[in-house]
Amino acid sequence: MSDIIQLLPDAVANQIAAGEVIQRPASVIKELVENSVDAGAKTIKVVVVDAGRTLIQVIDDGKGMSETDARLAFERHATSKIRKADDLFALRTMGFRGEALPSVAAVAQVELTTRQQGDDIGTRLTLQGSHVVSQEPVACPVGCNFKVENLFFNVPARRKFLKTNATELNNILAAFERIILVYPAINFTLHSNGQELLNVKGASLRQRIADVFGKKTSQDLLPIEVDTALCRISGFVGKPEAARKKGAHTYFFVNGRYMKHAYFHKAVAGAYERLVPEGMTVPYFIYFEVSPADIDVNIHPTKTEIKFENEQSIWQILMAAVKDAIGRFCEVPAIDFDTEGRPDIPVYDPTRDHVEMPKVSYNPNYNPFKNTSQRKAPTDWEQLYETSSRRLPADSEVPLFPEEEELQKQPEAQMLADKSAIHYQYKGRYIMTAVRSGMLVIDQHRADVRIRYEQYLARQAQHQSSTQRLLFPEMLQLPPSSTAIMERLMPELAAIGFELNSLGGGSYAIAGVPAGLEGMNPTAIVSAIVADAAEQANSTVEQLRSTLALCLARQAAIPQGQVLDNDEMEHIVERLFACSNVNYTPDGHVILAILPQQDIEQLFS
Repeated sequence: MSDIIQLLPDAVANQIAAGEVIQRPASVIKELVENSVDAGAKTIKVVVVDAGRTLIQVIDDGKGMSETDARLAFERHATSKIRKADDLFALRTMGFRGEALPSVAAVAQVELTTRQQGDDIGTRLTLQGSHVVSQEPVACPVGCNFKVENLFFNVPARRKFLKTNATELNNILAAFERIILVYPAINFTLHSNGQELLNVKGASLRQRIADVFGKKTSQDLLPIEVDTALCRISGFVGKPEAARKKGAHTYFFVNGRYMKHAYFHKAVAGAYERLVPEGMTVPYFIYFEVSPADIDVNIHPTKTEIKFENEQSIWQILMAAVKDAIGRFCEVPAIDFDTEGRPDIPVYDPTRDHVEMPKVSYNPNYNPFKNTSQRKAPTDWEQLYETSSRRLPADSEVPLFPEEEELQKQPEAQMLADKSAIHYQYKGRYIMTAVRSGMLVIDQHRADVRIRYEQYLARQAQHQSSTQRLLFPEMLQLPPSSTAIMERLMPELAAIGFELNSLGGGSYAIAGVPAGLEGMNPTAIVSAIVADAAEQANSTVEQLRSTLALCLARQAAIPQGQVLDNDEMEHIVERLFACSNVNYTPDGHVILAILPQQDIEQLFS
């Protein structure tokens, strides 16, 4: 029998490796920008066309490469970061495997122009599908200029499964943010289709956060700083009032590398226990500095999953540090301007020999047990009884259920007709009413979500929206990763009643809101809508409209704990049974339940 095992060609092996390292255009930008950081660049410029499908260009002013290094950099496992296996436990650079550049060259057309500081001329190297097309000397500035064109041109299946340009651009911005937050001293710019999306200059870490996410986010942050034998933790955590249900900016970095760590996230969330409502997340930007020998970054090609040797100890240090930051913030006394009626305490003056005792004025004739006016109790009981009898005749009875002939054939209408006209609110959350089959219990918040959801969908379909203009426009600042989503949402927001104007740089002016949202925070509503849309970035227009209507309904619905009178409860019940689905919210939560009469009777048997 003949042999069947063969060695794969280098080009095929590089394409297989590229499937792990290069997943989308954002992966290319991450790898190239990290190489620029390792090269000591002070200014890094990124240019993309068609969200990276057509062109990705990364220009830096780092130390550059020689002619030989430029050619060797595209060979598999060729790297300047490590020399032996033990170097993996002393890593101080972003890259180290030597897989990024050969993986990029295997699935794209690459042109590299580079020059070192001491060289008179540089080198231009052109590759296509792992094959060198040309190499020639060229005049160029010091540093590297990578041009990656037609990504996945030779892997049609991978190119076919790329998402829309808006989604891919959002992923690029998210990857770009994770890098620029680690290196605040480096100047970064990002251009998309000729438009500048981001331009941040070298500054402090707090200023870099403000440049990316806005001044409001920076103002809601508390500094955190702790230095121990195991690790050094620094950065910022949010104030309790900055907590958000969705869209909170949460970032962990270790030794200058972005990471995902659910265990450490629980430590931060645990520090805010009983300070923020359940389900809310506080923003944080936390930086760890540990010995490279105590972590393992060589777990996954994306290098975002990192294993710590002293994970449990660092968890305790992190929680204590966050609690200390919150405690120092909460100890700041508030200024109380309400001093009416309080004694005037004089300021201490060391030159005065005698200080007068503060005087308190009071009424010496006041006696709380002395009745100044007596209220007479009603004695004419017959007249009082007659007054109350006029409202309800003595021989009349309030029917609990309507007559049988008044029932309609539809199930919803029949249940609505079966209910009692008197409702009871339990703990400000549930509406309870009697029906023929037992006790009907309705979650008032979820019921209102369903009602408003269908109303907003109808407005979008009929293009009938009423806008309540604001007296003063509200300013909304979004991070670059949310601007692409916002541009897609603008027509749908306008159709539902929002009036927004883009001011550039991720800033928007909210001049009007849909009718019925008066008194609510418009910036919080729009931010929540953008956060929900970001989770379904690949949705169709219909799905996007449904997400928009659901998010708006959640924001405008009656909150848990709001006290309602009988008329308000009756209004909610009637509108709920007029909806297309009375049992579940749009996201699948139960709205109502019936406690059967038989079960109630068994409780007293």
